[in-house]
Amino acid sequence: MKKVLAAVTLAATTSLLVACSSDDTAGTDAVAVGGTFEFVSPGGQTAISYPEADRQPIGNIQGVDLLDDSKISLEDFEGQVVVLNSWGQWCGPCRSESDDLQRVQEKLEKSGKGTLLGINVRDNVREKAQDFVRDNGITYPSLYDPPFKSALALGGVPASVIPTTIVLDKQHRPAHIFLKEITDKELWDAVEPLLNEQDA
Repeated sequence: MKKVLAAVTLAATTSLLVACSSDDTAGTDAVAVGGTFEFVSPGGQTAISYPEADRQPIGNIQGVDLLDDSKISLEDFEGQVVVLNSWGQWCGPCRSESDDLQRVQEKLEKSGKGTLLGINVRDNVREKAQDFVRDNGITYPSLYDPPFKSALALGGVPASVIPTTIVLDKQHRPAHIFLKEITDKELWDAVEPLLNEQDA
């Protein structure tokens, strides 16, 4: 009986982690290079913060813009706080949090010190993701990366958990990681102090 319960528990846990996952992995030009950050989730936490003294940089992420095929690189935002958000239009929690993310983007634009950068994953019908962005008034850029190759730069942050939001400080080191749907208040509370940290 105990073995049966354990199997059921494991199956349920796995289902939760990959609730927004898909096996489709069409190739794109997204690439990831370098970085010394290594992700650890103590006790399976879904919200992790890193003190400034303990932060390590991720690798550079680069690829094509979801909407217009222009090149985007994390290095384009040197000296800025960057909020990375992996998402797909097929993912219910991603759709739910999109308005919250847009509100944070508008605050970041006003500050002049940061931006959101989406990473669109597992959307092999690109037009559906493009329509979602346009229909919802999303103004921040997204890399188009169906196989989530850019995850290689994220130091082991689980690519199976969508949405994931990673708040990078001005030196592009993870300061906060959220392995869950997020609200604008929770995200802004994490972002705002980083805007006032010294520049790299």
